[in-house]
Amino acid sequence: MDKLQFYDFVNKLIVPLFTGSYVAGETESSSRDLEVALGKRNSVLLKPSKTDEYRIILKRGQAFKSFEVNIIRAILEEMTVISSYDFNNAVYLQKLQGVAIEKALIESVTDTASETIIGIISVLEKWSTRTYEGNNVSMGIFVNLSALNEKEKSVSYIDIIDNDFFARLTDGISSFIEFDKNGKLNGYVNLKSTKFAPTVSPYMYDRVARSCNDKRIGIVLTTKGDILIFYSRQLMFAKRNGRWCVYSHDEVIRLLYSNVSYTAKQIRRAIYNTALDCSFGYKGACIIYLNKDKTREALQHIDGADIISKPHFEIKKQIEIEEAGKLYNLNKPKENERDYNCSYEEFMDKYNCIKSKSIATIISGKKLYELDRTLLEELVAIDGAMVVDFDGTIIAVGAIIKIEAGSLGGGRLAATKNMAKYGVGIKVSQDGVMQGYSADKHGRVKQIFNVG
Repeated sequence: MDKLQFYDFVNKLIVPLFTGSYVAGETESSSRDLEVALGKRNSVLLKPSKTDEYRIILKRGQAFKSFEVNIIRAILEEMTVISSYDFNNAVYLQKLQGVAIEKALIESVTDTASETIIGIISVLEKWSTRTYEGNNVSMGIFVNLSALNEKEKSVSYIDIIDNDFFARLTDGISSFIEFDKNGKLNGYVNLKSTKFAPTVSPYMYDRVARSCNDKRIGIVLTTKGDILIFYSRQLMFAKRNGRWCVYSHDEVIRLLYSNVSYTAKQIRRAIYNTALDCSFGYKGACIIYLNKDKTREALQHIDGADIISKPHFEIKKQIEIEEAGKLYNLNKPKENERDYNCSYEEFMDKYNCIKSKSIATIISGKKLYELDRTLLEELVAIDGAMVVDFDGTIIAVGAIIKIEAGSLGGGRLAATKNMAKYGVGIKVSQDGVMQGYSADKHGRVKQIFNVG
């Protein structure tokens, strides 16, 4: 693989797998250096072969974990084999690269059960295009890495998963069929009562994540045809829209905000969890998390009728009264403008703000991170944007954002980018993709992550 090809390979196949990563140039290398190794300042160094005299520097804001380095190493090994063959068919080459990535991801978690897991995924992919009694199927499978089935004539996953009756055995949420690392059937697992353990996972799969420690791998097929891999009590990988994703949860949470106080960490985690829940609930969402000094500017884009926080309404009221008093506004027609010369309660009644009054009652003054995850998922899915202040106060739910003329993209994307000038904007599409935007030091809004 020549240098140009290697750069292309890293940018197209490695960078998209790891949220927040980018190629930061290269450094000199000798034959003593490993093809893949941890570098300084949150970087990984990689080159095609031992004899190459350079290594590409792959960087991101947070240090790469050992399993991520293992993924890169395994992908590079597979790609080196593929590149040794001269393929003229681009489609065939692309398929081989996809298989290589899948193999590398699984082997980064387990080498003893990788063949079994890859085989199971292959069968589940067939199920993703099938229906049973007219309905799409969801399935759940555990692979136990330690409990071996010693019976001579055991049922193998090859014999059972492809059969129609298997569609009725599991739902991928509370019921699972377990196989050992060799693919032999162990039995049935019910997750109705699982011990509590901290997880990073979509809330609907929390029990699955809790059950998948370092001795068990969970594989879920969703009704949308996605395949999810759980290990070490978290969602590790997912194949969505035909492409594998690595869920670098900590990196995305870090990208949400620069403040490092304990409360800010709680808020960031709650925002990320909410976006993750919407992503796997296949619900569109727009979440805006404001910087500490940007609240007043952001409120200019939010209608007072959408505000559910009384203190923030008072700031909005002050803004509108000051604006109305400026000379260029004195002769403007007033018929379509809100009258802010009243209390918050009077304003809510005057403009019949049933949505805001109801949500304010439901939230009852709680901060974002104090609310139930199911409630947050439902609130964020309401058409419009959820706007959250720096301290976790929910300013608005289902807010219609006033965007600048000439904004590009759909309404939700345009609102996300417009408000990202004041903090971080997250757009979740109905197909599950999570996109984050924020402004750089020059005020230009840029994408900071794209997951799913």
